[in-house]
Amino acid sequence: MPHRLSDQTLARPTREGNNSLRKHTMSHHHLSDSEIDHYRREGYVVVEGVFSRDDLAAVDRTVRTLTDDAIAAGNHEQVMELEPDPVDGKRVPRRLYNPFELHETFRELATHPRILDRIESLVGPDIGLQHSKLNMKPAKVGSVVEWHQDLAYFPHTNDDLVTMLVYLDDATEQNGCLQVLPRHHTHFFAHELPDGTFAGMITEPIGDGRFGRPVTLPAPAGSAIFMHPITPHSSLPNTSDRPRRTLIFEYRAADAFPLHVGGYVGDLEKLTHHLRGREARYARFGGPPPLMPVLPEKGTSLYQLQEKAKETGDAKSSL
Repeated sequence: MPHRLSDQTLARPTREGNNSLRKHTMSHHHLSDSEIDHYRREGYVVVEGVFSRDDLAAVDRTVRTLTDDAIAAGNHEQVMELEPDPVDGKRVPRRLYNPFELHETFRELATHPRILDRIESLVGPDIGLQHSKLNMKPAKVGSVVEWHQDLAYFPHTNDDLVTMLVYLDDATEQNGCLQVLPRHHTHFFAHELPDGTFAGMITEPIGDGRFGRPVTLPAPAGSAIFMHPITPHSSLPNTSDRPRRTLIFEYRAADAFPLHVGGYVGDLEKLTHHLRGREARYARFGGPPPLMPVLPEKGTSLYQLQEKAKETGDAKSSL
């Protein structure tokens, strides 16, 4: 397990690392009223220019160092997941696990006022980090992510969580940008296989026109997408010759507590951090009631869950 910083250190990041990420720490970066209204109504909002290309250059260097070092050391299983199909005879990464735990660069970005101020606009001043990941989408082979709702995977006492995605590269339909199904963040779709186990993807038909059409979200590098945890979303395969990497942080209101569904939740809670405001002593209950998932064995990724579900022939959510 990588070294964990104390909550005090997380709230006041060290002076080491990328100084460009700290230029405007005294400014306020809250969402506008129109952006908040769009999020409440549609289930997401896109904000361009949250981070500059200079900011992202530090992230790029960190990602390359972490992945190259892990592959060279032969312990990549602890740090990342590889694409199942090789490229030019080599296995390439498709996901970096828990980047917040791995390097100060990610902690600086996740706790920067440009992000936390906007999260505060949506869930209030008391904020925790639920988890983090980095999806790589390498050129030509980037894995598709099937339709799913995040909160179906880790239900909480309320739905005041926000998935925040930073595009590290220019995102287009060709290189596999995010797509969402707007205005369906007030209810859950089925995510179960016939035997009741969790599929990691929506398993009921949603492509018959009853639920509208998906919206793709292309945007330049440095853009941030703030997405409700019940918004159905997926990402397209990468058919281009350019990568499309997305850094993802899941935030939650301090009084949104996980509902226990076995050892998986306990493991996930080891990777959570309180970032801003007061820690909560009481859980707040609200939002649509989630179905408690029957989760698989430890170490099964979302990609693997979805691949297994598709093999059964019971995945029917294609749009």
